[in-house]
Amino acid sequence: MMGQDKKVQTLFDEQQIAGRVRELADEIKAGMPRDFVVVGLMVGSFVFVADLVRELSRLGCRPAVEMIRMSSYGLGRESSRDVHLMSEFGMDLTGRDVLIIDDIVDTGHTLTFATDFIARSGAASVKSCALLDKPARREVDFIPDFVGFEIPDRFVVGYGIDFGLNYRHLPFIGTIG
Repeated sequence: MMGQDKKVQTLFDEQQIAGRVRELADEIKAGMPRDFVVVGLMVGSFVFVADLVRELSRLGCRPAVEMIRMSSYGLGRESSRDVHLMSEFGMDLTGRDVLIIDDIVDTGHTLTFATDFIARSGAASVKSCALLDKPARREVDFIPDFVGFEIPDRFVVGYGIDFGLNYRHLPFIGTIG
């Protein structure tokens, strides 16, 4: 089992992330109704979701929050491209405007699956937000509606994002060798 012995190089520090989350909240407020449902994709997005919904609230939005668990990575660095829904919704999304929030768009398979799944659940509209976008790895035609940072094809950790269940606790986003 891998520990946390690898050196992490900072890509985005705490201040850069906080500033971009505030900017994203402004963009989302302009593109969404006041009342909508945030659906966070667990587990990697939990820190981002928490920070973003608080910023949205400060701007007068009233997002309801639902979390679902999906998996395509397991414990490795590469997506399996086989997305699994590991939990169900507790909230009825029929007729609701929904914003799906993910930590990172890599191949695009997870957000494509989530968007299609939520649209089929009867949502009035579905938009997507990713903290990080790695377009060099895209395998499907998916472009998120809101993006925090575009990044190169590097493996990242921190701010909720893990490698082998480690590094989620870091307050910054970094790369590991």
